[in-house]
Amino acid sequence: MRWINRAKVLWSFLRGAERVPGLPVEYIVETTAKCNLYCPMCPRETHKQPKEDMSDQIFERLVEGAAQTGEHMMLIGLGEPFMDRKIFDRIEFCEKHGVATLLSTNGTFLDEAMATRLLDSRLRHITLSFDGATKETFEHYRKGAKFEKVRDNFVRFCRMKHARGAKLQIVVQMVRMPGNAHEADDFRRFWSGIDGVDQVRIKEDETNLVQPEKQLRATSINRRCHYLWRGAMYVKQDGRVFPCCQSYSLDGAPVGDLREQPLEEIFNSEEMRRLRRAHTEGRAAEIDMCARCSTPIPHPLLVAASLLVNGSWVRRAMPMVERLIYSRKQPRKLLSPIHGDLVQIQAPEAANRDSAL
Repeated sequence: MRWINRAKVLWSFLRGAERVPGLPVEYIVETTAKCNLYCPMCPRETHKQPKEDMSDQIFERLVEGAAQTGEHMMLIGLGEPFMDRKIFDRIEFCEKHGVATLLSTNGTFLDEAMATRLLDSRLRHITLSFDGATKETFEHYRKGAKFEKVRDNFVRFCRMKHARGAKLQIVVQMVRMPGNAHEADDFRRFWSGIDGVDQVRIKEDETNLVQPEKQLRATSINRRCHYLWRGAMYVKQDGRVFPCCQSYSLDGAPVGDLREQPLEEIFNSEEMRRLRRAHTEGRAAEIDMCARCSTPIPHPLLVAASLLVNGSWVRRAMPMVERLIYSRKQPRKLLSPIHGDLVQIQAPEAANRDSAL
């Protein structure tokens, strides 16, 4: 059933169809909006979040609706997953319905007991977020966390996984930003030497929140965004559904609400069809959130390849593909912004400052 769904999604993407006779391959699911850290690059610092978890009703409706077509769910949004007391129940519920689960964590709760419980679970993939190679840099970007504690939590967890011979995929990730870019080599060197780490990923910053003076707006967009056809769709804690995680942080409107609509109806809602139609017709720059989006978009060949295999293989391959492209061993055009001509957007702080002069 899942390979048939992938074929339908691929054919719809290649044709630029505004209606897709299938469902997304993947989802980003915010099971909690609670977080214990302040991180300047995180959208929750510009979009205040409630201290609430997703209800069982919304979560179960999503998973049951995606059970025959969804290949994995990233149980992460603008919250720390381990602040959701039901996170292990969520993992189990997904796996019982044949949907693989992924997490990303800031590591503050990953003590030995939590690590043991996590390795006993059916989780398939976890990203360990660690934005720096030194105490000063890490604690600048992860305010409220202690460098030594989180590092030791991650190292112990990776070694426990290695000792067990567990199949859980572990990726240690740093988001490259102005204040930590010079530490990328040291970061990669340290974490590559830890037993149990499967991949080390240097991820490009896609928010522009830490350097708002460089925010750009596209006057034209050269490439259709695959998120509108294959996902990942972003499901907020309260049940609202967005076409992607960037659309929420860029103030885009929801395309549906799981409290009121089934998944099939949301994926082909009037708003989703409008977005696909605009991208297909070369008018995507008219959509404010798309014009301001800085997320690199894969070449259509990579999108097609991602739909020919199970999503779990795509998740494993993506950090490797990024590294080959950013190291210039593969053409940069395979993973590049969808923007054509660009204009700079004045940051709100700058606008306020100028108006006061």
